[in-house]
Parts: sequence; structure tokens; C-alpha cells
Amino acid sequence: MKKLHFEPPIYTFQIDFMRHVSNIVYVQWMEIGRSMLLDAIGMPVAQIATQGFGPVLVETNISYKKPLYLGDQVKAEVWLSELSHASAWLAFRFLNGVGEVCAIGRQRGLFVYLATGRPKRITPDERTRFEEYFIPEASSQQAAAT
Repeated sequence: MKKLHFEPPIYTFQIDFMRHVSNIVYVQWMEIGRSMLLDAIGMPVAQIATQGFGPVLVETNISYKKPLYLGDQVKAEVWLSELSHASAWLAFRFLNGVGEVCAIGRQRGLFVYLATGRPKRITPDERTRFEEYFIPEASSQQAAAT
């Protein structure tokens, strides 16, 4: 049970008229984290697409706590907080360079068969791969606080 950590850069084009990182950038960072997690467990999107399935999102939630500005260092974390037979909740946390939580988020995703668009159940092998990054919901709330 662990989190995947990454440090996305902040570019000038990601700054909005309020002079901080635009809200849509957090969604992009979540996509990066989700892709990195799939890579880390040995299921890169390009590879699984050749097997006839791919990931889709069905829900995204973000709570903004503090703004991030151009020049700030971003520390991002992603892990799985819930894992069912066909879908999973990914949890995200974004911190600034001094460790202050700037945003937290969740996304619910699942795999679908590319030919039909129908949901694909998670196999026992896939579940085992995901479990490396699985911190159950009650533990996730504690993990988000640390």
C-alpha cells in the first residue's frame, strides 16, 4: 500500500487571469497521475488498448484549498482509495513546495471494451497489480492528512 508521487511543472500558459494555476490544470495533472499509475503497475494505456480495452473516467471531484502560482514547486500524489469488481476511485493530493495541501481530488474510473464501450471487469491479476497502490477509504482519509 503506497502512493505514487510526481512533480508536475507549472508553465506560464497554465496561469489564469487571477495569476494562479487554472482549475483545469488540476484535471490534467490527475490524468497524468492516472496514466503514471497504470504505467507503474504494468498496464500502460497503449499496451492495454492493443488488448481491446481502455480506461475511462465517469466522475471527477476537486476541492481547492490554496492557490498555486508560477514558480511554485508542486508535489502530487495518487493512490486507489476504493476498488470494486469493475471500477476504482483514485485519490489525489497536490501540495506546494513547503508541504501545504493546495488541492485534493478524486476520480472514478473503469475499463471498457473498445469495440463495444461496455464495462470490463477487473481480473484477479489486475486486482493484484492495483493493490500495490490501494489504501482503503478509511485509511485514505488518514493518508490525505499526512
